[in-house]
Amino acid sequence: MARRSALINVMVNAAFKAARGLRRDFGEVEHLQVSRKGPADFVSTADRKAEQILFEELSHARPDFGFLMEERGAITGRKSTRWIVDPLDGTTNFLHGLPHWAVSIGVQENGQVIAGVIYDPLKDELFWAERGIGAYLNDSRLRVSGRAKLEDSVLATGIPFMGRGDHTKFLAEMAEIMPTVAGIRRYGAASLDLAYVAAGRYDGFWESDLEAWDMAAGVLIVQEAGGYVNDLDGGSAMLKKGSIIAANDHLQAPLARMLKRVHRGLKTDSAE
Repeated sequence: MARRSALINVMVNAAFKAARGLRRDFGEVEHLQVSRKGPADFVSTADRKAEQILFEELSHARPDFGFLMEERGAITGRKSTRWIVDPLDGTTNFLHGLPHWAVSIGVQENGQVIAGVIYDPLKDELFWAERGIGAYLNDSRLRVSGRAKLEDSVLATGIPFMGRGDHTKFLAEMAEIMPTVAGIRRYGAASLDLAYVAAGRYDGFWESDLEAWDMAAGVLIVQEAGGYVNDLDGGSAMLKKGSIIAANDHLQAPLARMLKRVHRGLKTDSAE
């Protein structure tokens, strides 16, 4: 059985407590679908309640840590360590009664993520990692997939929607990548996409226009499962730039090359 540190236990206990309320609220969502206004308002309230629980639990356990949270934004702590929290990743899924959403908590120290927890309450799957210790699903060690060829691989991504993202760029990316892979999935929760890469369920994942709280925990979990993570420019500024490519050591480079080729082509077209 994997031995969890005190820090991981703090994160897990907070995630479990927030998840109890979210699980209960999710059971009410189907009754609100008849109202145009009700479901969205209900979900935003559920989101805020979960964030409040996480803020209280994590503040109590580590009062010196700062925060980066979806609703509260950045809160400076007395230490150069902060929690990066998404209380409900997959809000649209939650709103529509789709059982695929999670609580995500990362710890960043001096700019580096050192611990991460992603909890899927409906499947009772706890993905967690600590730098140098490894990545785990509940108590089982995680490893990224060993697939070496894109044609054998299933990738995940996020699809831009109304008012968000570069739709032209995304369609160009899909046109480049679709013919080369076994499949592309879009499940609507970036934290779980990264967790699934770490578990070998997906062979790779890419997305743009994300927030730090969407990625912080997942980045470390993939790395500790033996995967590679970069921003779309090939660097390590995923949390700042909001873009990410995550895959095993066989697929990271070819996936990055394809995406760069697409982006160069779009820049050339726009310059003409």
